[in-house]
Amino acid sequence: MLATYTYLFIAVLLETFGSACLQASQQFTRFWPSVGVLVGFAGAFWFFALVLRVLPLGITYALWSGIGIILIALSGRLLFGQRLDLAAVLGLALIICGILVINLFSNSATH
Repeated sequence: MLATYTYLFIAVLLETFGSACLQASQQFTRFWPSVGVLVGFAGAFWFFALVLRVLPLGITYALWSGIGIILIALSGRLLFGQRLDLAAVLGLALIICGILVINLFSNSATH
């Protein structure tokens, strides 16, 4: 099961990389960031597919999107200087709470 969550984390990291490259590509007008988009998303979906062998789609996608939203918000701040207001930070905190509830209390998180 540890390998499954490792694959999920790799998928999220690659998706975060691809999304950051998408911003940096300036609508695909810059070559290397555009290549990063393709590599990041292709790798992310490959690892996502591996995770789906073990975890159900709903749980996998909830974890993928929740963790990804937080990493994208952090990368937006660190790489592009995009600030979040209080409402956005509170919303992200609720997403983290949802991820914790799923992993700590749901029997759906494993087969």
